[in-house]
Amino acid sequence: MVDFGVGSMIGLLAGLIVLIVLLSIALYVYYAFVWMTIARKLKYKKAWLAWIPIANFFLVPILAKKDWTWGFMFLVPIANIVFFFIWTWNIFEQRKYPGWLALIPLAGFIPVVGGLASLAYLVVLGLVAWKDQ
Repeated sequence: MVDFGVGSMIGLLAGLIVLIVLLSIALYVYYAFVWMTIARKLKYKKAWLAWIPIANFFLVPILAKKDWTWGFMFLVPIANIVFFFIWTWNIFEQRKYPGWLALIPLAGFIPVVGGLASLAYLVVLGLVAWKDQ
C-alpha cells in the first residue's frame, strides 16, 4: 500500500496551483490578443486597451459603438452579463459574423456541454479576430 504523506499532498496542491496560474495567464494573453485584433480591425486607435486589466472592460462597449462610460455596467451584477452579450453580438455583426455566436457561453449552463461551450467560445473569438469574412 502506498502511503501519501502530507508532503506529497502539499506538492500535489502546489503543482495544481502552478497549473491554474499558467492556464490563467495563457487565457488572459489570448483574450488580450483577440480583443486587440478585433479593435484594430474595427479601426479603433487605442486597441492596446485590451491589455490593461480594468480598461479592457471599457473597450467592449466602445467597440459596440457606445460611449466608454457604459463600461461601468460591468460593475452591475446581472446587467453586466446581459450588456456583454448585447455588445459582443453587435461586435460580431460588425465583423460580418452571426451575432448569435455571442450567446455560445450560455450553453455553459447545460451540465453536459458546459466545458465544450467554453472551448467553442474561445474558437469563435479567434475566428472573429483573425478570419475576415
